[in-house]
Amino acid sequence: MNTRKACGFLLLLALFCLFPGNASGASVTLTGAGATFPLPFYLKVFDQYHLQTGAEIRYQGVGSGKGVQKLLAREVDFAGTDIASSREEGTSGDAFVRIPTCIGAVTIVYNLPGNPRLRFTAEVLADLFLGGIAVWNDPRIAALNPNVPLPGLPIQVIHRSDGSGTTDILSEYLSKASRAWREAMGAGKVLRWPVGRGTRGNAGVAGLVKEISGSVGYVELIYAMGNDMTFGQLANRSGRFVAPSMESIAMAAETAKHTNGNRSLTDTPASAGYPVVGYTWIVVFKDQSSRVGIQRKTAEELIRLLYWITHEGQRYAEELHYVPLPRAAVLQAEADLRKITFQGRPLLKRRR
Repeated sequence: MNTRKACGFLLLLALFCLFPGNASGASVTLTGAGATFPLPFYLKVFDQYHLQTGAEIRYQGVGSGKGVQKLLAREVDFAGTDIASSREEGTSGDAFVRIPTCIGAVTIVYNLPGNPRLRFTAEVLADLFLGGIAVWNDPRIAALNPNVPLPGLPIQVIHRSDGSGTTDILSEYLSKASRAWREAMGAGKVLRWPVGRGTRGNAGVAGLVKEISGSVGYVELIYAMGNDMTFGQLANRSGRFVAPSMESIAMAAETAKHTNGNRSLTDTPASAGYPVVGYTWIVVFKDQSSRVGIQRKTAEELIRLLYWITHEGQRYAEELHYVPLPRAAVLQAEADLRKITFQGRPLLKRRR
């Protein structure tokens, strides 16, 4: 057995010791729904967890808003969301626990002849999405990209039509950095876009941008990388134009190094940080026995899965262009997992 496999086995063994009762997920199926922002990461870790435990995890990428609705309706065991608790209805009270799972970035993707790497400020990007900038060779875009031959193509905005954490992260950044956007749109998972065409999911936006010449949209980094799409550089708070990368995302995440995983990562003061970065979370009921018909072994498997994602599962983040959780966020996740109960008793036991 090699060292990596041995470490994985020992961590899984230790994880099982944290729980009373059932130590095998072979007969357990967990269901979840929500964010598409972390979907590639979730598909990877759910598959790896299944290989190690036998537990089956079924996840629907329906968007953060719809996922939380499904959780509230007791249709799923957990919801995936990228929306900060302060702006997410129904999940900010004591009845829910939010566990951060990884960190990602929202990229600005577009379809232009030659696909040049363009620069955008928050003000120019906001005006573009608001419809004030209607063609690609607009003087404001040209001024930021003096050596790029810009076409006179009309700009076609592609945006999310569903309740989207990706929209929430982007709009939070624009609300902080652009007064025009803040006053016209604000931050939220669903926006009343004045221009453009809406579609569902990160994959939907990526697909339309690839299809439509002159289009622009926004997707999580893995969707841009996986579809070989060109994405822009954004001006951060320090005035530097930064492209999304593992390094620039990690620099933004450094501002949360000593926080609990609930802090906003948009428009941070990191001098080399990419400005549109965010946590993504899994949300569960604090009292698992409040869900009619749930068995204790299912609740135990859910908490075991979340513990595994925030520990061993983090090693799968970087290969999919996500940044692993800071140590402080992992420690807070452990503390929050201990708050989750079944019939008044915690499901996760403390290490001795």
